[in-house]
Amino acid sequence: MQGRKELTPKMLYQVHLQDLIPEHNFYRLLDTAIDFHFLYKATAKYYGDEGQESIDPVVFFKICLVGYLNNLNSDRKLIEYCSNCLDVRLFIRYDIDEALPWHSTISRTRGLYGEEVFLSLFKAVLKLCVSKGMIRGKRQAVDSVFIKANASMDSLVEKEVLEDASAFVDELEENSEFKTTSTRKKLVEQHHNWKKEAYKSQPNPNFNIDKVDEHGNSIRPRFVSNHTHYSPTDLDARVSVKPGKARQLNYFGQIAVDDAHHVITGACSDFADKRDSQIDEGDSSNTYENKIIMR
Repeated sequence: MQGRKELTPKMLYQVHLQDLIPEHNFYRLLDTAIDFHFLYKATAKYYGDEGQESIDPVVFFKICLVGYLNNLNSDRKLIEYCSNCLDVRLFIRYDIDEALPWHSTISRTRGLYGEEVFLSLFKAVLKLCVSKGMIRGKRQAVDSVFIKANASMDSLVEKEVLEDASAFVDELEENSEFKTTSTRKKLVEQHHNWKKEAYKSQPNPNFNIDKVDEHGNSIRPRFVSNHTHYSPTDLDARVSVKPGKARQLNYFGQIAVDDAHHVITGACSDFADKRDSQIDEGDSSNTYENKIIMR
């Protein structure tokens, strides 16, 4: 006889979250493998002794880890995903009838913690991978990628030209990104003029027609350079381009992976006007090991 299933809600239910999740579930195994309690000590300095209790730091980092594992970049989508998954609820210690934190709480907490907290979690996971034999340490594969900055090419401003060399030295000592020497400006302009003259005889050169890439971004005909222009809205962004792509403002991200089990062993970020060989992960002041966990 053909069966039909209808849902008849009950007034009372007797159910335990632990009974609904298999013992071999990924998040159960992950919770057993990693002891997150060291995060309480690592984040203690960011809280006072009075006021309302914050979100549990361990819960916050577990939610961020779920977002990374499932490629969820939106905090709204992340909280929605965690709320709908029973195994994730067990992982973050929230029962079936408990409301999860607001997505804005995740955003504010992420901005509260310093980079060293995220880095400490990254190192703890990396150390665990080493102890489990997942990292051989013999060969590392390193690759880099441009990360689009939240800044427009239309926001570029020309740097102030300094005629006096001694004034440039003073500004250089202050690490200024807003000024350039007249000599440097002339050299860049000469290169751009030569490029425009050399390519004008070619059919359909980029500076004679308007082109767009596959994303609809204009391939700009004008010549701009990091030597002569900067973005006042994002001082860390640099003009960079790939063949066939639109010139845009980017960051430069680099990741090292061990070849044994493809475990990420190091990550850093730098300015997009550098090459792979110019980045030193040990000296980079903009390391983004935290993004490995937050993404």
